Amino acid sequence: MAAGNLLTLLDDIATLLDDVSLAAKKTAGVLGDDLALNAQQVTGVKADRELPVVWAVAKGSLLNKAILVPAALLISAFAPWLITPLLMIGGAYLCFEGFEKVVHKFLHKDSAEELERRKAAMADAQVDMVAFEKDKIKGAVRTDFILSAEIIVLALGVVSTRPFLDQVGVLVITAVLITVGVYGLVAGIVKLDDVGLYLKQKTGSASQALGNGLLWLAPVLMKVLSILGTIAMFLVGGGIIAHGLPFVHHLSEAAVAFVGGGVMGTVASTLVDALTGILTGALVLAVVSLGKKLFGKSKPL
Repeated sequence: MAAGNLLTLLDDIATLLDDVSLAAKKTAGVLGDDLALNAQQVTGVKADRELPVVWAVAKGSLLNKAILVPAALLISAFAPWLITPLLMIGGAYLCFEGFEKVVHKFLHKDSAEELERRKAAMADAQVDMVAFEKDKIKGAVRTDFILSAEIIVLALGVVSTRPFLDQVGVLVITAVLITVGVYGLVAGIVKLDDVGLYLKQKTGSASQALGNGLLWLAPVLMKVLSILGTIAMFLVGGGIIAHGLPFVHHLSEAAVAFVGGGVMGTVASTLVDALTGILTGALVLAVVSLGKKLFGKSKPL
């Protein structure tokens, strides 16, 4: 009897792990976007504060998932029709953030005086950067909430026909593993320059060469991730909107069929998602800007 119970337990665990593995595969695309976006959020923070900021965002991410997992289970059980509208609101928010960043980049360039002031503040140990860090953390946690919601919903779709306790187990394990994995990688990325500096100070030529390589790679990688993070906002947000609007979804399918599927089909679908994200971001930004002018003080983007 005991042996039979043990075998049943092991079988349940194996099934649960299979479900977790499948859920991880389903969310792999979103994880790449999550990594790029969160690495981007740490840019501009003092070197000795990077890991504390990453840890603060990671804790915020865990709190997000602690809210989202039971919420997803409740919505799935009692109001499954709410999932798509809520995701679309989140997708529109991501598109808005992405378009706002692009507008700020090209239309509201920081003045030389502002850049010098920011550099001086970063270099001055007496300057309180707590408020700056809090803004970074809040922005990262807000963005993480949207991406975490999509991850949880995708994972829920994998086990939607499984018993309730299995759903709970898969969602909880997936949420924890994803948070640890993403923010562990983010922590490693933001400390590349420190590792490079450490190796450069070694006596061996190989260590110094590797250190120089890492010192060159670190800012390049952060810049690339910053760009990818913005693109990810359009792709993820646009993808959510496209799948939620039947006519856009049909347009995406038509584009894939027109190019014959395969790799070109993936490219066509991605371009439709990106275009949808850009147009949605522009529309939401226009509405928000108009709302600020009509009902409150307009702040610079």
